[in-house]
Amino acid sequence: MRDAPGTGTATRSGERAGAAPSDASTAPSDAGAPSGTALSDEDVRTLDAHWRAANYLAAGQIYLLSNPLLSEPLVPKHIKPRLLGHWGTSPGLNLVYTHLNRVIVERDLDAMCIWGPGHGGPAVVAGSWLEGSYSEIYPDVSQDEAGMARLFKQFSFPGGVPSHVAPETPGSIHEGGELGYSLSHAYGAAFDNPDLLVACVVGDGEAETGPLATSWHSNKFLDPVHDGAVLPILHLNGYKIANPTVLARLPEEELDALLRGYGHDPIYVTGDEPEAVHRALAAAMDQALDRIGALQRAARDGSATAPPARQPWPMIVLRTPKGWTGPRTVDGKPVEGTWRAHQVPLAATRENPDHLRELERWMRSYRPEELFDERGAPRPAVLRWVPKGARRLGANPHANGGRLTRSLPMPPLSEYAVPVKHPGTELREPTKVLGQLLERVMADTAESRNFRLVGPDETASNRLQAVYAASGKNWQDKLLETDEDLDRHGRVLEILSEHTCQGWLEGYLLTGRHGLFSCYEAFVHIVDSMVNQHIKWLKVTSGLTWRQPIPSLNYLLSSHVWRQDHNGFSHQDPGFVDHVLNKYPPAVRVYLPPDTNTLLSVADHALRSRDYVNVIVAGKQPTFDWLDMDQAIAHCARGAGVWEWAGTERDGDSPDVVLACAGDVPTQEVLAAAALLREHLPDLAVRVVNVVDIARLLPSEDHPHGMKDAEYDALFTPDRPVIFAYHGYPWLIHRLAYRRTGHANLHVRGFKEHGTTTTPFDMVVINDLDRYRLVMDVIDRVPGLAVRATALRQQMQDARTRHHAYIRERGTDMPEVADWKWPY
Repeated sequence: MRDAPGTGTATRSGERAGAAPSDASTAPSDAGAPSGTALSDEDVRTLDAHWRAANYLAAGQIYLLSNPLLSEPLVPKHIKPRLLGHWGTSPGLNLVYTHLNRVIVERDLDAMCIWGPGHGGPAVVAGSWLEGSYSEIYPDVSQDEAGMARLFKQFSFPGGVPSHVAPETPGSIHEGGELGYSLSHAYGAAFDNPDLLVACVVGDGEAETGPLATSWHSNKFLDPVHDGAVLPILHLNGYKIANPTVLARLPEEELDALLRGYGHDPIYVTGDEPEAVHRALAAAMDQALDRIGALQRAARDGSATAPPARQPWPMIVLRTPKGWTGPRTVDGKPVEGTWRAHQVPLAATRENPDHLRELERWMRSYRPEELFDERGAPRPAVLRWVPKGARRLGANPHANGGRLTRSLPMPPLSEYAVPVKHPGTELREPTKVLGQLLERVMADTAESRNFRLVGPDETASNRLQAVYAASGKNWQDKLLETDEDLDRHGRVLEILSEHTCQGWLEGYLLTGRHGLFSCYEAFVHIVDSMVNQHIKWLKVTSGLTWRQPIPSLNYLLSSHVWRQDHNGFSHQDPGFVDHVLNKYPPAVRVYLPPDTNTLLSVADHALRSRDYVNVIVAGKQPTFDWLDMDQAIAHCARGAGVWEWAGTERDGDSPDVVLACAGDVPTQEVLAAAALLREHLPDLAVRVVNVVDIARLLPSEDHPHGMKDAEYDALFTPDRPVIFAYHGYPWLIHRLAYRRTGHANLHVRGFKEHGTTTTPFDMVVINDLDRYRLVMDVIDRVPGLAVRATALRQQMQDARTRHHAYIRERGTDMPEVADWKWPY
């Protein structure tokens, strides 16, 4: 039973809710206070019991090594020798956990939560321990005194768990070590999950980051028919590590205008008196969920003659003191409600008796004897609002997305293979053909809705526009007659923010679905830090047996360094590959398919895979076809191999030189160089090696795809010159192969930061990757050639000089280059 409606402490339109007497700020009102849900006194008592228990457990994790129930007075030996962790945000996160539990139980919600203030790790661990999901996964951390002692000791302790909301935390898909991605992860989780509620706590420090600021616009891409709902909860506790936060200091009128401008209908809860805040937050959550339900019903009932206009989605602005319920002052300085509460408010509890006494007073203020029985188990009042089974936040299967993953239906590659009657004679746009395969994947997942393509306004630019025949670009706002390919229910997501694209896709993958991120090669660097965190997540989860494998994070990098004919130097940077290959080897894969069929084969493998980050670099410009589909599949399975038809080595004899290549443009230049050598030096034994899987160059002990030394030596030879034309920065190849026997013979050509708006061939010339330079390299490095091939070397140099004059006079490449085909 519920009491009569209370005093309306949760408000919309900027009204203050449950405000502390010291808070004299006001905000505009245009809608009045809602009735909300009135809690009974018993409701408040049990909600408060859960919140106090979670606060006690959070503080205990930061401080206590033993004596978890305070069954005896605290002494220094009970305190951890190193105090690590973050208290300041934990009480607010505990409050949200408590109140989410209530609405999940009352409404039987399928809900998960993204905890943006990741430093609040002790709060989320506390919530999952109270609900029992933590002990189910980690039976030694049982719901009793011994388990509580382990819970406390393991936190930020050698051999224990991190201080962040991390992969080890049940119910989490969001590593809290780096801020800014929570809201985009939440929307990614909600896409194509129509019955799921994704609450997302956004910290006010996190809200200052660029990725978070942009991700507020995600509500313009949320389809209320096919997607779930996101409930942002902006937690304003006023401070970061050492400074005030921008949003907490804004005049409330300005904050309200900002959030409404982002397309949200904010509900405000403010206060530092627990009972009033409990009542206010309960009313706010009920109002927000009622509003979400109404929006979804209106969109889904099918009675509208036209798609409804986009409506503002509700959000909650929760303003509570930083470090609430902790020490008010320490050493005569204010702590609660200030930046000093951010980490460890009492930092010298082992050495300072006053700090130790204050810690005991603080922890006993939660009245642990009322919260835990003699065995250390939570009492019934604490657990009244805790959901059961998979409804618990720590046990929701969406937060362990591999449990829900269904295989992606991939069509037979033979249906999209391009015919290759003779290598190097026909040109195709590889990514355009891949777009046709992706269209089929999109069509075949129309019912399951478990595949998405994301990118920053570059789907068509990267030649993948065939997908629009199966699914247009999602757009929930106003449509104009001039618009093309926009779709209220589309599963192609484009926003000119690489951060948001990455966050959406990560949230989608982590909840068990599949996807591909298409991006210009130079600008994928924007998400360097985000991919770092995802790879770290994969590394940690690989050691957690309860975490199921998730679909891989797949990048297609096109519009690459060698073909920026109208963009120039600003768009020329192939270094993302270097960045990724620095990371955890079992999780990273890098592919440089040289033609259309190899791109199809690599993409098929990547989209089927689990727990990897796959980086595929492929051009969108016309590229020669080298291999038919059977050859392409075999070559991609090897990862690197000899193209016998391109070389001139004799059976049983070692080659005089190896021409190696990785990438579509380097492959063409190596093949052109091989043709020149065959024409002018027919007695020279040339081996052509193409590398499609760059990790193959690593030793087998350093990467799962690496070669053993014997295999590497057989392919590249231990003692012959190797001229390697590489797509990216040349020193990467040296770094990968530096321990190989023949490394001293390895000479790599690649991008040397010489870029401009110029012709395609001039780009390779100014970086010394062109066919003429490669022939000169062979002459310079094969013993004896420097003398007998002097005339040929001079001829190659003259061709480079002739090219330089030709393009500056005519603006296009010489016919011998522009019209070249494989002649043999």
